[in-house]
Amino acid sequence: MTRHIYIFAFFICCSCSQPAAPPAQSQSAASPAASQPAKWGMVIHTGAGNFTLAGIAERKDAMQAAMNDALMAGYRVLAGGGTSLDAVQSAIVVLEDSPLFNAGKGAVFTHEGTNELDASIMDGGTMKAGAVAGLKHIKNPIRLARLVMEKSPHVMMAGEGAEAFAKEQGSIEFVDQKYFYTDRAWKALQDALAAEKKAAQADDHHGTVGAVALDQQGNLAAGTSTGGLTNKRFGRIGDSPIIGAGTYANNQSCGISSTGVGEFWIRYTVAHDICARVQYRGMSIQGAADDIIQGVLKPIGGEGGVIGLDAHGNVMMSFNTTGMGRGYVGAEGKPTVMFAANENK
Repeated sequence: MTRHIYIFAFFICCSCSQPAAPPAQSQSAASPAASQPAKWGMVIHTGAGNFTLAGIAERKDAMQAAMNDALMAGYRVLAGGGTSLDAVQSAIVVLEDSPLFNAGKGAVFTHEGTNELDASIMDGGTMKAGAVAGLKHIKNPIRLARLVMEKSPHVMMAGEGAEAFAKEQGSIEFVDQKYFYTDRAWKALQDALAAEKKAAQADDHHGTVGAVALDQQGNLAAGTSTGGLTNKRFGRIGDSPIIGAGTYANNQSCGISSTGVGEFWIRYTVAHDICARVQYRGMSIQGAADDIIQGVLKPIGGEGGVIGLDAHGNVMMSFNTTGMGRGYVGAEGKPTVMFAANENK
C-alpha cells in the first residue's frame, strides 16, 4: 500500500473572500468510505489577517522559509514512524521560535506593552489535552501545554500558576520579556493605541500558529499557539488554548487547529463542531468546515479559518478571509506553501 504524507500550514485572516477548495479534498457532504486507506500526514498553520501579497512582500520569503522548516520538522517525525503528538510539537516549536508569527518569539503586545502567550495540544487517541494561558516568560508555550497534559491531572493552567508548574518540571526554558520584542509587533501596538480600538487594517496579518497530524498508527493530534490580539487588555484569552474551540482532535472524526476572531470560535465551539459534523452527520471534513466558516461565522463577522485532517488523512483548508498562509508536503518531501486565496496545490 502506497502511503502519502500531507502537511498543511495556514494563516487566518480578516476579510471575507471565498477560497478555492484544495483539489485533493471534496467539499461534498459525504464522508470518506470507511474502507478508504488512511494517508498519514500532518497540517500546520501560521495565523492570518487582512493582507495582500504586495503587503507581505518584504517578509514573504522569510515566512515561507520558516513554514517550510516547520513542515519538514513534522515530516521527519512522521516519516520516521514517530507520533502525531511529537510531530505537532516539533512543527509548532519551529514557528514559535520565529519572530515572523504571532506565537512565541513574535508574540504581539498587550495594551500594557507586555506579552501574554497561550497554547494547547490534544491527543485524539486518548482524548487527553493540555492548555496554558497568559504566559509571560515561557519560550515555547506548546511544550508546557503538553506537560500539563502528560504530567498533571488538569487540562488548563494560566499565568503565574502555569509558570510555577513549569519550574517544577525543570525542562521548560524561561526567557525575559524582552525576548519577545520585535519591531513589527511593537509598531502594531503603537498603531492600535493611536486608534485605540481600530488598528490599521491594510495588510493585517495575525500569525497564530498550529498543527494537526495523523501518524502511521492512525492517531490524530492537534495543537495551537498564539500571542493573542494586539492591544488586548484585562487578561483577555482567545480560542487558541480552549479545547473544542481553537484546538480539537478525536480519532473517530478529525483534528482541527483554528485561528480567527477568538470570541466567535469560543462561542460556537468551532473546532469540535466541525469534527462532530464529520462523526455524527457523515460529512466530509471540507464540507463540515465550509458550513461553519462560510455559512455560520462569516455572516456574523466571525473572520478566520481552520485547517484539519480527518481519520482517513483527508485534508481541509477553509477560510472566509482575503488570504490564508497554508502549505503541505507529500511523501516525496517537497513542501508547498501558499498565501493568496486563489492559489491551489
